[in-house]
Amino acid sequence: MSDSTITPRPAAIASEQEALDAYSQTITRVVDLIGPAVVQIAVLKAVGGRGMAGRQMAQGAGSGVIFTPDGYIVTNAHVVDGAERLVVILADGHDLPGEVIGVDLETDVAVVRITPPAGQTLTTAHFGDSERLRVGQLVVAIGSPAGLQSTVTAGIVSALHRALPGYGGQIIEDIIQTDAPINPGNSGGPLVNWRGEIIGINVAMLQQTQGLSFAIPANTVQWVAAQLLRNGYVQRARLGVVVQPVLLPLSLRRAAHVQMESAVEVVQVVAASPAERAGIHPGDIVLSVEFQEVRTPIELRHILERLSDGAQVRVRFIRPGHYGPEVREVTPRVQVAPRR
Repeated sequence: MSDSTITPRPAAIASEQEALDAYSQTITRVVDLIGPAVVQIAVLKAVGGRGMAGRQMAQGAGSGVIFTPDGYIVTNAHVVDGAERLVVILADGHDLPGEVIGVDLETDVAVVRITPPAGQTLTTAHFGDSERLRVGQLVVAIGSPAGLQSTVTAGIVSALHRALPGYGGQIIEDIIQTDAPINPGNSGGPLVNWRGEIIGINVAMLQQTQGLSFAIPANTVQWVAAQLLRNGYVQRARLGVVVQPVLLPLSLRRAAHVQMESAVEVVQVVAASPAERAGIHPGDIVLSVEFQEVRTPIELRHILERLSDGAQVRVRFIRPGHYGPEVREVTPRVQVAPRR
């Protein structure tokens, strides 16, 4: 039997080239649209002991994106937290002093402000709806890894609603996972969809991983930024739980007599929190709060955010057990988290 070579047909080659060209054009258009709004943030921080004798200055860098014409920038909290001095470098090379408006360690989001040069109009980026994201969707990341400004990488959304350790080891919920390469210095830069809308803020979380990158969803970033602009800090009511989404198997739904196909599982209970005092445990599956079904971490957060300090809420949940699942209800009083 003689060897044979399969030669692609000209039509197939042309179709593949057209697809690659369309992909390239999409990324180029997105970069042209949002690239001028992406900035590099150089940071000077004090480290070491207390007092002038023990203080040393350390330099750091990250990225950010301008989201208002008057110079407000969103970035990561860990980029600017504790900064003594900020220098914001625009895409056109101008460098301007920056001011930290507010920092939220819980979501690793911060807002910085610059004063635009006289007569200069800042290019701004716009937020999209991160709840519309789907696994497999094309995304583009722009930032300054290793100080290399305006670096562009692309990939796809590889998972949604992750709960991972963030700044200082604190768990951050509802994280977007992508395979777009993100490195130190990219933190704070935008993750963008094919429309050129911000759908996340990149954060370098797990340096030991290969091929995995993460971003804070745009809907979370917008809510936090609005609070930081209004108050300088974020005020939120909480139960004191960290949750992740979970699918409910048909057997569990039948045994617990519930119709929901998904809910949220408690993975951590904060000590001395309303949840702990009410008897909620890790492994419990929250179905509803105040008669509103809870299918994702962001749904739970949205319900809680509208509550006032001390409000009593009805929490319905499933507790799995050796003898079958049990549906329970508790009525904790939520607390507004202290300012951090």
